[in-house]
Amino acid sequence: MDRDLRGTKESLTGREEYMNPFDFLKKQLDQENLWTKSIELKRNNFLKVKGSTDTNIYFVETGSLRIFMEDEFEEHTIRFAYPGSFFAALDSFISGKPSPFFIQALKKCQLLVLSKSIFLDFIQRDSERTRIWQQMMEQLILQQMEREIDILTHSPMERYQRVLARSPHLFQEIPAKYIASYLRMTPETLSRLKKA
Repeated sequence: MDRDLRGTKESLTGREEYMNPFDFLKKQLDQENLWTKSIELKRNNFLKVKGSTDTNIYFVETGSLRIFMEDEFEEHTIRFAYPGSFFAALDSFISGKPSPFFIQALKKCQLLVLSKSIFLDFIQRDSERTRIWQQMMEQLILQQMEREIDILTHSPMERYQRVLARSPHLFQEIPAKYIASYLRMTPETLSRLKKA
């Protein structure tokens, strides 16, 4: 889940300040000591494989991951997670059923883990948290729709430029071959576009 939402008000030392919603939720989860556990993944290790069910929500402290699926010909990168982001196998998180997605560490990762039941209880106990969670889900849907439009209607150069403008940090956090997969192009095409 990308971290580009508008801030929320929080009373800090008697004055209201704006805080990124992700930072707001993370801070409150830390204060209530709700994290189920912390796990470490080595580079290329899998957090989740195709056909498994994973209803946890995760916070990336260090490292980066990719969420992808595969067909008989290739892998298709769907999303990335990087330091400071929450992520989940969202279809499995929502439905409680097995998912076709893999989640793989691209770099050594340190993750905080929270069970769905604890997380939903945490969200539902406070109207501001509920509002922020709804805002995050709405933003995620809009991002996914924007990506689908990019893939269906834009040239490779336009896709590259739009992702670069939207998420420049990806190019520091994620290896180029996975960005190419995300953009539905070959690594060679991405390399040419970056030089253009």
